[in-house]
Amino acid sequence: MDFNGSFNKVIEELVMNVLPSLVIVRGHRFGGGAGMIWSADGLVLTNNHVVGRRKPIIKLNDESEHEARLISRSPEEDLALLKIDASDLKPLEPAPENPRVGELAFAFGHPWGQRNSVTRGIVSALLNAKTSQGRTLPVIRSDAPLAPGNSGGPLVNSRGQVIGINAMIMGGDQSLAISVQAARNFVLKVVGEEKIGVGDQQPIPEGVL
Repeated sequence: MDFNGSFNKVIEELVMNVLPSLVIVRGHRFGGGAGMIWSADGLVLTNNHVVGRRKPIIKLNDESEHEARLISRSPEEDLALLKIDASDLKPLEPAPENPRVGELAFAFGHPWGQRNSVTRGIVSALLNAKTSQGRTLPVIRSDAPLAPGNSGGPLVNSRGQVIGINAMIMGGDQSLAISVQAARNFVLKVVGEEKIGVGDQQPIPEGVL
């Protein structure tokens, strides 16, 4: 049995399934980041620090561009929910439970402007970070390499389910993603259960992409 060939084919299929749900988010005059389609009717999830203060532009995988409305943002959790006027989009499926340490993880984004990039690593640890307001935020540490342009993109498991939202580099070869469970709760508070199928403050400045 050609294990390497079979494994490579599985990874190729995973990448092809995720890419239609990966978007470019341009929220700053210079630079931008990534995001993911959260619902078929145009909800897009990304990092708060990616959105900035300008009206963001979303570029879909089919090259179409859409001006987005900011539905809600949480500088504390570094999450933002956007809405574009589009339909029949392909949302990513949130994982139903937290990943296991040692599980494969794939980070999608546009590092250094290189579109539709994917890196591979493993889940190194599940952590509870303290926010600026003293709340607990579940995060995932992995060694899937990140770079500027990865922020807001999905971290997925080997089944293509979202386990986190890429957020920052810790230093060395470690990076952090906000747990998809925190993202689900954020969306739930904003738009309610039907979309859970998956004051303006400064974003977290230190270490973010």
